[in-house]
Amino acid sequence: DMTDVNLTSNPYEYFKNLQKEIYETLHIPCSIGVSYNRFLAMCSNVYMQNELCSERIARMKFFGELLVLLDSEMKTPQMYGWFHLLFFALSIILGVWLCLKFKKPDDKTVKRIIFIITTITIVLEIYKQINYTFTYNGEEILSDFQWYAFPFQFCSMPMYVGLLASIVKKGKVYDALCAFLATFAVFAGVCVMLYPAQVFIGTIGINIQTMICHGSMISIGIFLLGSGYVKSEHKTIFSAIPVFACCVIAAMVMNEIAYRSGLLEREMFNMFFISPYCEPSLPVYSVVQGVVPFPWCLFIYVGAFSLAAYVMLLISMLAHRIAKKK
Repeated sequence: DMTDVNLTSNPYEYFKNLQKEIYETLHIPCSIGVSYNRFLAMCSNVYMQNELCSERIARMKFFGELLVLLDSEMKTPQMYGWFHLLFFALSIILGVWLCLKFKKPDDKTVKRIIFIITTITIVLEIYKQINYTFTYNGEEILSDFQWYAFPFQFCSMPMYVGLLASIVKKGKVYDALCAFLATFAVFAGVCVMLYPAQVFIGTIGINIQTMICHGSMISIGIFLLGSGYVKSEHKTIFSAIPVFACCVIAAMVMNEIAYRSGLLEREMFNMFFISPYCEPSLPVYSVVQGVVPFPWCLFIYVGAFSLAAYVMLLISMLAHRIAKKK
């Protein structure tokens, strides 16, 4: 602790000489960490051996202050208030603009657009996980992973499906992924954008993240269906359902692992909100879970979501018919 030590005009040289003196006297190499508190000094001590670490200290401080900034508070947005309607409108405008800009897009263009939008949502999801996991109290960075926010809910699927669609080759798998983005993903985005009451909180960054991520699902869907890249025809839904089924199976496996590992004894973990080991919480489906035993209620879940996705497709088919008549 050098708090009360009157250092020379060149602290760097002072500590370099001190380090050298310790080695020559005791023949023991040492590291020296310098900061305004013990925690950050120890951080520099871990990262650098036999060198002062002012740059590392600055980075640690910057990361801590960044966490505080990302956790800035705001008044919780109101459903259908200006914040909600702004992002809802922007998501529709972006989708329409993409349709007008790329009227007959080729595979390369579609993949590039999906990749860009998906990358943005992934970056924002990473921010969300950092915000939920880490806190900074001014002296040290604390971590506590929030398992209830693990990014594998129904609304998270467009991130993974979009990323796959942007890298796989043209074929049946690619077509199925695009069909999912044009139907199930649109349904997921519409649900939240129409009723966002449960996603709005008092943190500005998280509110922006959830609006962009859910709004982008609508944007991509409008682009894929509006441009005609994904055909607005009945068989499209049959290409999308297997992708959704794979996602549901993956969620079931995760829920089972969480139960058998004992995670549910101390944390909330309910992917797709279909775990038979957790209290039902999904609107409407929670009523079904209370009446219909598992796994039969799961078939109702898949059927209901598939029907809702099909409705998104029917709306697109109707829009195309109206456009042709005009």
